[in-house]
Amino acid sequence: MREVGRYKGKFLEMVTEEIDLPNGATATLDLIRHPGASAVVPFLDDENVLLIRQYRHAAGGTLLEIPAGKLEPNEPPETCAVRELEEETGWRAGRIEKLGSILTTPGFTDEKIHLYAAFDLTQVGAALEEDEIIEAAPMSLADALSLIWSGELTDAKSVVALLQAAKLTGQLDGRAAR
Repeated sequence: MREVGRYKGKFLEMVTEEIDLPNGATATLDLIRHPGASAVVPFLDDENVLLIRQYRHAAGGTLLEIPAGKLEPNEPPETCAVRELEEETGWRAGRIEKLGSILTTPGFTDEKIHLYAAFDLTQVGAALEEDEIIEAAPMSLADALSLIWSGELTDAKSVVALLQAAKLTGQLDGRAAR
C-alpha cells in the first residue's frame, strides 16, 4: 500500500491509496478514515425507547434515529455510548449492554459503530453541542419497529440497533423474516 493523497477535516480524513489486491492486481482507492462511533438504544422502561429527531444536513433534513456520536481519542466505545446518551438526551444509563458492531459502508470507509442498549435511566439534563439540533422522540419499541417496516425510519445504525434491541428483549416478532 502506498498513500498518494490526503485531506484532513475536523474529525475524519480522506486518503487516496494505491493497494495490492488479493488477486495480484493493483487499485487506487479513495477512502474515508473515521475514528469510529457508538450508538445507543435507551429504554425508558420495558416497552418504551427514547429516539431523537436530529437535523442532518447531508441527509437533507431531520432524521429519526438513536443517540450516537464519534469516539474521542482512546475512548472505550461503551464510555462513548454513555456520554452521547447523556449529552444528546439528558438521560444517564444505569446499565448498558452491547448489541454488536457494524461497518457503515466498507466500500469506502473504515467507520465502525458500536451498538448498545441502555437501561435503568435517570434524568440529568442534556448538553448539546452547538451544531446539534435534537428533539426527543419517546415511543414504544413496537412503534419504532413499525417505522422500520414502513420505511419511515431509514437511519442504518438505528435500524440495526433497534432490531438487535428487540431481539435482546424478546420483542422481535416474525415480521423481521419477511
